[in-house]
Amino acid sequence: MQTEELLEAGQLDEALSCLEARIRAEPANAKYRVFIFQLLCVLGEWKRAMTQLNVAADLDAKNLLMACMCRPALNCEALRAEIFAGNRLPLIFGEPEEWIGWLVQANQLVAEEKYSASEKLRNRAFEAAPAVSGTVDGRQFEWICDADTRFGPVLEVIVDGKYYWVPFNVIKKIRIDEPADLCDTVWIPAYFMWTNGGESSGLIPVRYPDSQNSEDSSIRLSRKTEWIEKPAQSYFGLGQRVLATDQDEYALLQIRQIDLNHPEEGRQVGGNSDG
Repeated sequence: MQTEELLEAGQLDEALSCLEARIRAEPANAKYRVFIFQLLCVLGEWKRAMTQLNVAADLDAKNLLMACMCRPALNCEALRAEIFAGNRLPLIFGEPEEWIGWLVQANQLVAEEKYSASEKLRNRAFEAAPAVSGTVDGRQFEWICDADTRFGPVLEVIVDGKYYWVPFNVIKKIRIDEPADLCDTVWIPAYFMWTNGGESSGLIPVRYPDSQNSEDSSIRLSRKTEWIEKPAQSYFGLGQRVLATDQDEYALLQIRQIDLNHPEEGRQVGGNSDG
């Protein structure tokens, strides 16, 4: 079977071996280098992926833009792992409100397996977070959140090469690219308009934390979502991110545009570190 067929069948290790054989035969083939970079991202082999990305950019200048976008994303994955291990704090996009601090603390308690204490803080955060109405691809909702209870009213985003938790109440619009290649199952490009009128281009991590380590290739390839039930009514996702509203649930890669309503706009928005 060819690499593409193995990938389609979810045989990721076999696809990697096949691709490595191609590269040994044609080491200067930049397309193969891009392909293996993307596959290594799916597998969560971030250091090897960085090496192949750099080689691809050196072999063909057409890959420089991709390299500029993806190098920071690779670095952000290492930080992301540290955050969910409870060793680091996420940057908060916008003015850090008290409820966001509670959510960050709840995540640290999860890392310590203190689920009851985490639930209390998380519930306080969810109650205090402002509900924002709007539309998903034209379908109205009264509130929106990440279906994973670790996030709820915030969205994981990579902007300006930095990893942020972004509260939905500082977002006015999100336009999400249609998936076009393997890398888009790991980070999907998106355009953001903020409530203060500012605009940014960035990436949304498609998969929930630690999905790259799953033995299920469909989880790694963002082809499905599974929910792990933890104590104290905690539900953690693996695989493709899901956004929930009061009306429905939406797999991230199926969404093209989210518009959010804000009766009071114009607050200053920017990156800050919480804690």
